[in-house]
Amino acid sequence: MSETSTALLVEDDLRLAQLVTEYLGLNGVVVTHVADGRQGLEEALRFRYDVVLLDLMLPGRDGLSICRELRARSDVPILMLTARGEETDRVIGLEMGADDYLSKPFSPRELLARIRALLRRVRGQAGPATAVLRVGELTLDPAARRAVHRGVELDLTGYEFDLLRVLAERAGRILSREQLMELARGAADEAFDRSIDVHVSRLRQKLGDDARAPRLIKTIRGVGYLYAG
Repeated sequence: MSETSTALLVEDDLRLAQLVTEYLGLNGVVVTHVADGRQGLEEALRFRYDVVLLDLMLPGRDGLSICRELRARSDVPILMLTARGEETDRVIGLEMGADDYLSKPFSPRELLARIRALLRRVRGQAGPATAVLRVGELTLDPAARRAVHRGVELDLTGYEFDLLRVLAERAGRILSREQLMELARGAADEAFDRSIDVHVSRLRQKLGDDARAPRLIKTIRGVGYLYAG
């Protein structure tokens, strides 16, 4: 990625923040660092960053509440950084609107790869498909990153758009969780099955699909999901 990108890092571990800032800066990502949660939210809303790197445990305000409020007011890609290993914490972060997560300790190289993957999706560079896709009452425009269902534009995160695109492109075909993670994310490293379940649940809500008897995104028990259109 030759162009310069901007990232807001909300992290109270100053040593880690310095390491991340220096490494990303050498690789084309200009980082603004804030150590306090409340100030981090204000900064994220004041300026338009390409990505927000958000720690879970912060002074002033915790990362989950920041993520929830930021997602309600902005579509900026959010990557959660957490020292917690429990799956529940990661799932909650995704439910709050995070696009991806990375568990500590992590390598700066992996963080850079995750950031680049997020930015490719947001900028429409995740794959070669650019033609407008129409499946039933759903229309997807990969170039504009725009999804319209029944005449209403959907408010999707970058990951949700990619997941819906993968499902719609293969309408009528059953896809396993592993396949969905690979196709939508680009790599299944450190991914876990339930993250897909969380994103599918959010997609159903935005599509107006009944979770108890879904018509559009069907659950194939023990296998994965199918987009019925």
